[in-house]
Amino acid sequence: MIGKDLGVMSAVAGYTLNVDPDKGTAIPDFDSFSSSLIGLPVSRVWQGYGSAIFFEFGDVQPRRRRDGSPGNPRGQWTLMIEWSWRIEGKKKIWCGSWSDGERWPRAFSRLQGATVVSASLFGRLPEITLRQSNGLSVVSMMTAEGDPAWALIARDRGVVTSLCVRSGRLHMDADLADTTS
Repeated sequence: MIGKDLGVMSAVAGYTLNVDPDKGTAIPDFDSFSSSLIGLPVSRVWQGYGSAIFFEFGDVQPRRRRDGSPGNPRGQWTLMIEWSWRIEGKKKIWCGSWSDGERWPRAFSRLQGATVVSASLFGRLPEITLRQSNGLSVVSMMTAEGDPAWALIARDRGVVTSLCVRSGRLHMDADLADTTS
């Protein structure tokens, strides 16, 4: 861990922070953090456990698990949505976490190769939308109690920076790159 201090993480990871005027605390600036994701292609889409999905963007690097077996390749960026997500077209929902899993591969294949046109947050409890060049959008939309269950992860020069929601607010962590698992 580089440090819990957001100022330290900001300097190392290269993004800016805003300050909550009511509390005087640092708040991650989503637009600054996500700006280098714009224009990257969706390189890989894969399903984790249950309805968890992972989107890898940009150059994908092979990985090895701690036991030496091949792991899931990682992109320069990853969007993980644990559950409660959907893929929207221009006029309809293509599929979602509660859809029949047989619909997913077609939507996933349509996403691969498209580039990210925009990344945005919406809602009082931040949910994420990534709009693609082919008109499809990936949207998180938690429907259970707790926080929205997504994370946006950037890998740059040996630093892994992740943005997620904790206690209803954006939360950022930066770690030294983990080349295993």
